[in-house]
Amino acid sequence: MQDILFTPYPLSDDVELKNRIMMAPLTRCMASDELVPTQAMVEYYERRADAGLIISEATIIRPDAQGYPNVPGIFTQAQIEGWRKVTDAVHAKGGKMFCQLWHVGRVAHPHFFGGEVVGASAIGLQGTVPRMRELTYQVPKALSTEEIAQVVADYAKAAENAIEAGFDGVEIHGANGYLIDQFLHHSANQRTDEYGGTAQNRARFALEVVDAVSQRIGAGRTALRVSPGAYFLLEPGDEQDTHTFDYLLNELNKRTLAYLHLGIFDDAMEFDYLGGKASAYLRERYQGHLVGVGSYTPEQGAQAIADKRFDIVAIGRPFIANPDLVSKLKAGQQLTAYSEEMLQQLY
Repeated sequence: MQDILFTPYPLSDDVELKNRIMMAPLTRCMASDELVPTQAMVEYYERRADAGLIISEATIIRPDAQGYPNVPGIFTQAQIEGWRKVTDAVHAKGGKMFCQLWHVGRVAHPHFFGGEVVGASAIGLQGTVPRMRELTYQVPKALSTEEIAQVVADYAKAAENAIEAGFDGVEIHGANGYLIDQFLHHSANQRTDEYGGTAQNRARFALEVVDAVSQRIGAGRTALRVSPGAYFLLEPGDEQDTHTFDYLLNELNKRTLAYLHLGIFDDAMEFDYLGGKASAYLRERYQGHLVGVGSYTPEQGAQAIADKRFDIVAIGRPFIANPDLVSKLKAGQQLTAYSEEMLQQLY
């Protein structure tokens, strides 16, 4: 059954994968203080180049996108050059790599950039910043329509920077309660202008970003991650969210993206307003390449691909513990178990 994982898979005219195993984006918070990829990051990604596609850790598109310490950016020349060392190393090993473009929205903190926190609406999160518990979340400023246009332009510029840095494409992070997801879910989007109130309006920002990035670097190098189930950094969802994602997916079907990637930590979760699992909801409605994720073992991922529940499986924590995951699977070797202390360094 696992043999299906090792079959090549064409994402687009621009990108063909050597297997169906994706390294999921894994935030590690180990860039330099200038948010530049380090030599340790170069070696970390190089060791995982056997994956069909590596998705970089979430990478911020501009200074006010930062909500966690020492995450990498893609908006300065030094950051571009740092990422170029990573992509050169991955390509030298025969791998392919997309950059995940990130703006955290209201999950940001001015500690990192000294300015205002922005979001879809002026609705703040409760709690404190991970790894920096002394920092409490702020109530964001609702972006104006002019500021939204600037963020869209910044996503497109970040995508251009990613291609300059040698990435094979980009994955727009529209999931997991961050800025784009805040526009998509009604609990975080209480706007009354053209970016809120209806399914079409709530989906507008996400589609503008997708279109701007696609126009800048090509649709075949552009992917999107979404979380139709509100499960992280958001209040519980309901049928309003379903209507928004129904509309969004219908619009995405009119475009030709590299893939759509589910954002969820555990795909065993079910959502009443989605009719069950988020992956099943996406598979029923999205006609393009679909990436499944959410605590799947390689065996479970292979079965899901065989059952046509999705086309590619993204694997996260096992890749932290096993830089040689693909070769181990091919050889039938047992994988090293993941443990929390592995987060303290880049294996």
